[in-house]
Parts: sequence; structure tokens; C-alpha cells
Amino acid sequence: MKVMVALDESEGSLYALNWALSSVIINNQTLNVEDMHHMVLFLVHVNLPFHSYVYPAGPVVYTTASVLDSVKHAQEEISAAIFTRALRACEEKRVKAETLVFRGDPKEMICQAAEQMHVDLLVVGSRGLGVLKRAFLGSVSDYCVHHAHCPVLVVKPPKEFLDREAQAHHQRV
Repeated sequence: MKVMVALDESEGSLYALNWALSSVIINNQTLNVEDMHHMVLFLVHVNLPFHSYVYPAGPVVYTTASVLDSVKHAQEEISAAIFTRALRACEEKRVKAETLVFRGDPKEMICQAAEQMHVDLLVVGSRGLGVLKRAFLGSVSDYCVHHAHCPVLVVKPPKEFLDREAQAHHQRV
């Protein structure tokens, strides 16, 4: 069985990974060693593209190569931090995982990756965006449910978890 878990900076995506590890992967592993070798877990993170130009109130302004390099480096560090936490969770459950990083629109790239890797199940977290935010920002999980070529499991954290995450976010800001 091939399972892909989409990750971002949110605690909700890490919650989805832990839920998938406990509820899907570990519960479905049999004692047969052969079956365990066929289990593949992909962890995928998508960096947003960075455009080298901006449109201020006037002529087009292009960013310098050093700014582009700086942004790419920062995105690489964020991806590494996400994967460090995710791989630690996998190691605790003794599950091997492969990491994949893409650049582009997250919802489209996640669906493409799931199709390219021929996964049997795509797991995504739900941030619990309100109706207005979802209308403006779009919902990655909703897009994946409608466009992925495999079953999609949307893991919604319990309300208490979302309340703690919101409280922690307000303390950082």
C-alpha cells in the first residue's frame, strides 16, 4: 500500500500525519514481514513559487538574484524543519518514509504527486478555515477530494486542538 501525507507549516498537517500513522498505517500492518515491505509512506511538501517581478504603481520591478536565492534558501529551511518533525513522528512509530518537495500551487502539485507516485491513499489535514477564508484562499483539502485520482482522507483535528493552535498563533503574533 502506498500512502501520501501532505504537509505544511500548520500543526493540523502534523496532526493528520500522526493520525494516519496510528489509524491507517500501523493498524493495517500485519505481522507478515513481506507485507510490511510493500508499505510505502510519502511525505510531500509544496513550496509556493516566488515570482521575480512585482507590479508597483508604476513600471515593473524585478528582484535581484540574491533576493531570489534568499527566498529559495528560506523555503528550503522551512521544508527541512517540516520534514524533521514529520520524520521524527514516523521514527517513533517505526515507519519508513520518503520525502518529496515540489514548487507550485500546493493543491495542484499534491494531486499531481499522488498521481505520479500511484498512491493508494492521499491524506490531507483540514485547517478548519471559515467560509469566507475558504472562498478567498481556496481549500487544499477540498480541491484534492475533487481532483485527486485516488481516495482522499481529510483529517480534521478535534476542536480542542484547533483552539490550542489558534491560541499559540496569537501568542506568536
